[in-house]
Amino acid sequence: MTPHEDEPPAPSSVSRALILFVVLVLGIGLAIGYLTVPGLWYLRLAKPGFTPPNWVFAPAWTTLYVLIAIAGWVAWQRDRDSRPMRLWWIQMLLNFCWSPIFFAAHLTGLALAVILLLLVTILAFIATAWRSDRIAALLFLPYAAWVAFASALNAGVYLLN
Repeated sequence: MTPHEDEPPAPSSVSRALILFVVLVLGIGLAIGYLTVPGLWYLRLAKPGFTPPNWVFAPAWTTLYVLIAIAGWVAWQRDRDSRPMRLWWIQMLLNFCWSPIFFAAHLTGLALAVILLLLVTILAFIATAWRSDRIAALLFLPYAAWVAFASALNAGVYLLN
């Protein structure tokens, strides 16, 4: 007897795919963070008064990357060629581009444009996934809130410097 296409995948393949999503997203995100650690340039910048202490960013992004990975896996499980899945890949690209642009290239204006486009893409993912997969959309809500906050931080740095 052969499995039907509409049957759910076997649990072991589900868990392998989920682990792969988490390892890739978290691994790449943390590697980029490690390679673009804020240095003396960042320390000398004028920052908005609402800038959190530097230690907040690593646990926040680690948590968010896990949620992003799970949302991507959920969308991928539902339909690998869907609009939410395409938006998920676009936001990952934008996300991974921001730190090198901001921290390595010191291009705060371009970084602001990238993070605002990232926010729009995240919101588009939430809106399109909401109809087909509410769980994936809900997993992106903390991400949207954090990126909106990070956009305000980036704008503040851009305007103050």
